This record gives sequence, structure tokens and C-alpha cells, in this order.
Amino acid sequence: MNVTRQIRSAVVKALQHLYQQSFTEKDFQVNQTKPEFEGDYTVVLFSLVKQLKKSPDALGNELGQQLISGNSALFASYNLIKGFLNLVINDAYWKMFLEEQAGLPTGKAGLPTGKAGLPAGEAGNARFGLQEPTGQKVMVEYSSPNTNKPLHLGHLRNNFLGWSVAAIYKANGAEVVKTCIVNDRGIHICKSMIAWQLFANGATPESAATKGDHFVGDYYVKFNDAYKKQVQELVGSGMKEEEAEKEAPIMKAAQQMLIDWEAGDEKVIGLWKKMNQWVYQGFDETYKRIGSDFHKIYYESETYLLGKQYVEQGLAKGIFFKKDDGSVWVDLSNEGLDQKLLQRRDGTSVYITQDLGLADVKQSEFHASQSIYVIGDEQNYHMQVLKLICKKLGIPNADGIYHLSYGMVELPTGKMKSREGTVVDADELLDEMYAIASQHTEELGKVQDFSEDELKELCNTISLGALKFFLLRVDPKKRMIFNPEESIDFHGFTGPFVQYTYARIRSILRKAQAQQEPGTASPANINAPLLRLEKELILLLEQFPATVEQAGQEMNPSVLAVYVFNLAKTFNSFYAEHSIMSAETAEKKTLRLQIAQLTAHVIKTGMGLLGINVPERM
Repeated sequence: MNVTRQIRSAVVKALQHLYQQSFTEKDFQVNQTKPEFEGDYTVVLFSLVKQLKKSPDALGNELGQQLISGNSALFASYNLIKGFLNLVINDAYWKMFLEEQAGLPTGKAGLPTGKAGLPAGEAGNARFGLQEPTGQKVMVEYSSPNTNKPLHLGHLRNNFLGWSVAAIYKANGAEVVKTCIVNDRGIHICKSMIAWQLFANGATPESAATKGDHFVGDYYVKFNDAYKKQVQELVGSGMKEEEAEKEAPIMKAAQQMLIDWEAGDEKVIGLWKKMNQWVYQGFDETYKRIGSDFHKIYYESETYLLGKQYVEQGLAKGIFFKKDDGSVWVDLSNEGLDQKLLQRRDGTSVYITQDLGLADVKQSEFHASQSIYVIGDEQNYHMQVLKLICKKLGIPNADGIYHLSYGMVELPTGKMKSREGTVVDADELLDEMYAIASQHTEELGKVQDFSEDELKELCNTISLGALKFFLLRVDPKKRMIFNPEESIDFHGFTGPFVQYTYARIRSILRKAQAQQEPGTASPANINAPLLRLEKELILLLEQFPATVEQAGQEMNPSVLAVYVFNLAKTFNSFYAEHSIMSAETAEKKTLRLQIAQLTAHVIKTGMGLLGINVPERM
């Protein structure tokens, strides 16, 4: 049980003992004490003052004295400031926590050897911050690319969010299934296919020396260029623009190709398979590069007919209704929405119908209690409708459907536009980030200390870490502007800053390991009082499991990003003021090595849950 929960439990018991009334932890707040006041945690008394009809000073003193007398191992002292009861936690508690989580200092120079045979330099409790299995099963769907274009910056935010949320749920004890739905059919891929037939002259990704998804995406742009030109020509000949957009020959050819695909035309299906395979190979390269993976990939071409059975079931149950033209709808006006089309008058399904079928298939395959869809905020309405219809139809665990809505990523120059070829391509951005990381690494010096392969791995770790951290440090609900140069600053709120701090700590620990003096005292037996920054770091480290839990409850990796940044920043402040290797006493050296040990472990674990590696040296 972490210290905050211990405080809450102790306060409830003290209140009930003092006033012979029933209290719960919801009756008061416990916050970390503000830096300008003495204390570690603060009990806010105002709600209790009203309930007990006592003055803040009288209540605070009675409660404070009861807490101290009943929990002397936890509380050292208290003070009162205008309705706030500030509690000072015993140094012994923090030292014992440090010993339990970082391991006993029996290695060289007091460096922990860890528990269960872990080598010196590794955390004593390798699972600190991670929960045991809970039995909960969670499904996370993310990425959802279209096969007419390569992955872009928006897809990167989606992938990083989905992967990290899945990792955080796993850290909180859930069994996690990661899925992806590929939009591999429809008019969009037909546009690329028609353009390839018209302009490629048989070219392939290999002959063009182009990555497959880029190759197909280029023809999607070529289609739209040709389409615009044809529309302009038709308008110039006297046709109205609205009619010209329908009559443009290249658009009519794409529409006919879609009809032929749905009719099973062998030539069309053959070209579709070939071009999609080029795209999949390109996607796989990018996924491998960014660390995205899936337990199951679904394809719209295999799922678009799913859900039609629900149309019939919904009609039979009176949940859906049919209009005079034969189209099928659902009325959600009682839920504050409107009427939603489920099946066109020609009998073809729409996206919501397909998603109903896929939701049922995923549930029958994996039996997840919670199904998280990582989709941009432009689909908020769609996801509201999907969940409501699933509940009306009685699809199992429909209540567990959750839309992890996130804001779009924009550039300093504005929004991206796929049709105009102005999106920020994911691969090109990754290359640009790598180049910036290489430049910064050279500027920092010590490049000669790395082999060519080590330097390449380091620059890749820094560049990908910078990109992931920058996109994950912002609350998913917020839109954001991405700036590559800002993301890789070694001194700001960035991934490289945290990575550099980790490498710095590992360097300290390696130096300690190289020394020969044996450690003689465990932190719990060190009599010297904790200094302000020592205590601040330990207090922050103790909050790590609760932070991982909070990030999972909120489905918000930014909670974790902010935490690891603050931890790294606090460690740097501590290290600037207090020496570790030349500490005042051997006991202090042992204590600070323990702090460094656990800080490195928490940074590595926390960054790992964001999908970010940390280098042993920089």
C-alpha cells in the first residue's frame, strides 16, 4: 500500500476513533504538501469542519495528535495552516521503502546487488511500479491505415498512443490484445489503381526504387491531380462544376472499378491484391521501425459485409426501421442524437454497419471486458452511435466500448491534406529526426567513443525517443503542433533530456561498481536525516506505481511522460547540489547510490511504457 493510501486509511480510523462516527476516504482530500510549507502530505480539513462543526484549528490539532500517537512509525510531526493539516512522514519510512525497492547495498561501494540474484546495477525489485495480473482482458485497436497512402504524422500519434495505452494496461495487470483494422477497399484504393493503370507504364516499387506504400500513395496524388485538371476542362467547356465533378472520366473509371471489384472481376481483384501487397510491405517496414505490433490485423475487405445480419435482427426487434425507399435507419433522438443510416436503399452497408459486425467478431474472438478504439476526434459522433447501437443489440460487453479520442497533429504551417500530397510522411519525418539527432550528438562531442554501429543505434534511440515523447507528452484530447527541432532539445521538456539523465545515472553507477570498498549499512539503518532533495526524490519515486495506475485509469500516457520528466529534472537538481561518489559519509554514499539506483529503474520502466528506449551512455 503506497503512502497516500496509508494516510487516507489512518485518517479514517483516527476520525472514527475521535468522533464515533462513520467516515470514508471520500470525506476529505489528501494532497502533496506545497513546496513553500513544511510537510510531505496535506489533509484538507474544510469538508470535515463543516461536517463536525468544529473550528479548523481544533479539528486539526485533535486529528494530528491522534495520527501521531496511533501511527508513530509513519508520522513524525504535523503542523496546521488555515484548515490544512500538513503531515511529516518519518525518515525511517522513506529509508525502508528505498531498501525494499532498490535492494540491499551489499555490492561494491554500497551499490545494490538487488534481490533474487539480480546483478549489481539492476533494481532490487524489478517489478516496482508493475501490478500482478488482475484477470481483466482489454482490447486496444489502433493505427487503422488506408492502403492508398503511406503512414503520416497523424498515424504516428495514433500508433504511439495505442501502443503506450496497451503497455500501461499490461503494467496495471491486464491481459492486453492489440488489434488493427486496415481500410483496404473502397473508392480510395480504386483511385490509386486507376492512376497506376494510366500513368505507371508497368512500374513497380522495385523498378522505381520506392517503398511500396509511398509508391501507391504517389498514384493517389496523381489521380487527384488528373481529376482536378479534367474538372477544370469540363467547366471550361461550359459544364457546371458540380456536374463536372461527377462526369470527369477518371472519376467515373474509379467508380466503375469499385463496382467491378465488388462483382469479383478477376483482373481488378488481381491488381488490387498486387498493389495492396506493396502497401503492406511498406507498412511493415514502418511498424518495425517505430515499434508498433499487433496480435491480430483485420481487413475491411473481409469485414465490410459483416453486420448485415444485425440489420435484420434490429428490424425484427423493432430497434431499427425501414423508410419508404427501403433504406434502414436507427432513431437515437431519445439519446440526444438523431437518426442514423444503417443500410442504403440498394442494400449496401455503410461504415457503421461494418463496425457493428467487426465489434461482434472481435468480442467473440477475444472476450475482452473493455474494447478501446484509438481514433481521432473527428469520429466522436460515429463512436457514440456505434456504442449505443451495440448496447441496443445486446452485443456482449458493449458497455466496455471506449473511444480514446485524440486531437489532430498540425504543423506550424497548418493542417495536412492527403489529396494534395502535403501530409508529413512518417518515414520522411523519422529520417529527419535521425538527422537532427546525429547533428546534436556530434555537437555534444564524444562521438569518437562510439563505434559506427553504436552511434547509429544511439541516434536512432534518441530520434525515436524524441518523437514519441513529444507526441505523448500532450493530453490525447488536445490538438497539438509538432516542431521537430523543439522535440529533440536536450535541455527542455523532451525525451532526450530524460534519456540523458538516465545515461548520466548509469555512468555514476558504473563508476561505483568499479570501486572496491564494500558497503556496510542499509538505508533503513542510516541515522543521518534526509536532506530536502534526497527526501523529495524518494517521495517522487514512491509515487511511481500510483502514477502508472492513474495513467491507465485515464488512458493518458501524458501523465507518465510528465512524471518521468519531473523525476529526471528533480534528480538533476539533487545531483547538482549533492555529490554521490564523494558524499560526506559512507552512509550518505550508500543512501544516494540507492536513490540513483531506483531513479534509473523508474526512468527506464516509465519510458518503456511510452515505447521509448533509454541508452546506457550518451
